[in-house]
Amino acid sequence: LFGMYELGVLSNRPYKKSARIVGEVLGKYHPHGDTAVYDTMVRMAQSWSLRYMMVDGQGNFGSVDGDSPAAMRYTEARMRKISEEMLADIDKDTVDHQLNFDDTLQEPTVLPTRIPNLLVNGSAGIAVGMATNMAPHNLNEVVDGTIAYIDNPDIEIDELIKYIKAPDFPTGGIIYGYEGVKEAFKTGRGRVIMRAKTEIQEVKGKECIIVTEIPYQVNKSDMIAKTVDLVKEGKLEGITDVKDESSGRGGMRIVYILKRDAVANVVLNNLFKHTQLQTSFSVNNIALVNGRPELLNLKDLIQHFVDHRYNVVYRRTEYELRKAKERIHILEGFMKVMATEDTMGKAIEIIRFHDKPKEDLITEFDLTDIQAEAILALALRRINKALILQTKEEYEQMLAVIKDLEDILARKERRTEIIKEELLEIKE
Repeated sequence: LFGMYELGVLSNRPYKKSARIVGEVLGKYHPHGDTAVYDTMVRMAQSWSLRYMMVDGQGNFGSVDGDSPAAMRYTEARMRKISEEMLADIDKDTVDHQLNFDDTLQEPTVLPTRIPNLLVNGSAGIAVGMATNMAPHNLNEVVDGTIAYIDNPDIEIDELIKYIKAPDFPTGGIIYGYEGVKEAFKTGRGRVIMRAKTEIQEVKGKECIIVTEIPYQVNKSDMIAKTVDLVKEGKLEGITDVKDESSGRGGMRIVYILKRDAVANVVLNNLFKHTQLQTSFSVNNIALVNGRPELLNLKDLIQHFVDHRYNVVYRRTEYELRKAKERIHILEGFMKVMATEDTMGKAIEIIRFHDKPKEDLITEFDLTDIQAEAILALALRRINKALILQTKEEYEQMLAVIKDLEDILARKERRTEIIKEELLEIKE
């Protein structure tokens, strides 16, 4: 995402070839295989892989049936609006940067994200001696839960579950039984059992089981092929045919046609038992906290995100205050020179006719180096009444801005309000 941001492929700009984006990342930040980079980007553009897609892809990015995406020279991509929120304020010194692999560029150690991405999109990874598997959740629910935590840091996990009800998988389906979910929320580990969304209908005089949503991370065509094999082997009885009627427009639709004497509910239970119409997701919330792996429950995940936001808001405010003070310093220089007709005449004379205008301006008007530079950069013929008024107005505004920013740095409750407002904006 940072590579795409640096390339300028934002959500409102034209798409760029995937190969260019991959090249950018390889050349600047990630000196490894291009397939690793491209596969990562592809996954971020798949609606069945990520709950909230981060990349807007154009071209063939694979399918639920496990078809592979087109090569990166054919596809194009750009960022989505939500991934811009992951990078919001990154240019305002909000996060620490480190040197890249050849020490020529700076890369962020973490993104200043406004979105609790770890909770919202989940994560899966295997390292040496440990693994992580985090489920995705609904953004609206997570925002409500986060705000509840901000309002009351002593909130219990049982309270949080009222806001964040359960994981929310991109492929839909139904979570079967709540114990595993509760266990995962309270301890960071648990098994969530998922079932396909099914209904029993009569189609053309035959009783059928229709599947419209399948469990997360299930390959649809593999699942159908295995079901057909089980029917042929006689392990699944009562099914005459399985059809995949899914389409881009109509969404997913798998039809199991039943024999005349079959009992639909019995067949359905057997399907759940023997095929991937029912699978489980083993939650294992291990994340790096200050460089150390920790097992985190729901409240820990929210707490670390909120702490991160406090840090980002504080650093952003410090940066904006610094910039405002630099600007007001220059405006003070302008005001010294524009104080009266005489001072302006004097300044114009120095700039036009003196050999060392900068040094003379500094001594004449008691300016600093920076102020003198700014005055020299200002085209003289632009100085008129309107500009003088504008300078005074801007000076007043800057004073107000500085006062406001200093207030934000001084009072934690102001920062809390800002974090809540920004979360609600994201939700909106």
